[in-house]
Amino acid sequence: MTMRRTVQAPAKINLFLDITGKRSDGYHIVNMVMQAVSLYDEITVTVDDGDGRIRIICLDSRIPCDESNTAYKAVQQFFAYAEMPLQDVTVRIKKKIPSQAGMAGGSTDAAAVLVALNEMLDTGFSQNELAEIAENIGADVPFCIYGGTMTANGIGTILTPLPDMPECYMVVVKPETAISTKEAYEKSDSIGYDRCMSMEPMVDAICNGDIHEIGKTLYNKFEEVAEVPELDEIKACMKKCGAEGSVMTGSGSAVFGIFTDKSCADDCTNELEKNFENVWIVEPVSDGAVIK
Repeated sequence: MTMRRTVQAPAKINLFLDITGKRSDGYHIVNMVMQAVSLYDEITVTVDDGDGRIRIICLDSRIPCDESNTAYKAVQQFFAYAEMPLQDVTVRIKKKIPSQAGMAGGSTDAAAVLVALNEMLDTGFSQNELAEIAENIGADVPFCIYGGTMTANGIGTILTPLPDMPECYMVVVKPETAISTKEAYEKSDSIGYDRCMSMEPMVDAICNGDIHEIGKTLYNKFEEVAEVPELDEIKACMKKCGAEGSVMTGSGSAVFGIFTDKSCADDCTNELEKNFENVWIVEPVSDGAVIK
């Protein structure tokens, strides 16, 4: 019997990202505030009776369709956790979230696979149980199960929900520069972790629903080491158009600015589109991966 579900998988941005150290096993210790936003990949998962073949299909040539894809890993981890024999699973990925952008495109696709399999196979796992599976796939995958607004500590998997971010508009730009997360962390290691920023002002701003303070307390340590030549140009444009603040997300290279006025966000988008191909206006969303 063939079963099929389609899931909307939202991107994430980092309102705050600091790296405070590195563990002996190579994982980095972080303090982050993450937010799900309304830019979605569409993931269609099909399950058939069979001998356990996993197929990943994606028309974007930059996305690997082998066992290195996080969606592939998600299928393996789900069946292992459920202690069920692996069935034939096909995952079709329609990409809108840019890759090598710091927006958790691969992680949210993996979360979508877990959500789809849980619903189709009637395993009844809670969000917390799905997040437990997700930890074995990647550090951002548990957040992508929950979505909304959260702090992330430890290696990024200790999650604490925050109140919903106030309504606003975010202009997101993905420059041509692509950044490897691994290389970004290596560069961060080179400058050390003696100086750490406090996450509390950002958490307070969100808890108080103060979008102006949120804009003022945006922070990303990776900006200190990122080699994104377009970064200053993008941030200057956003400031000129009235952004409350702007910052790179994740390990980059995507940059976003926060706006309270839609017309200002539109004007900023029009300006940026003169020089950049990939520009979007998004809004905060309170859900993670959700079946359509």
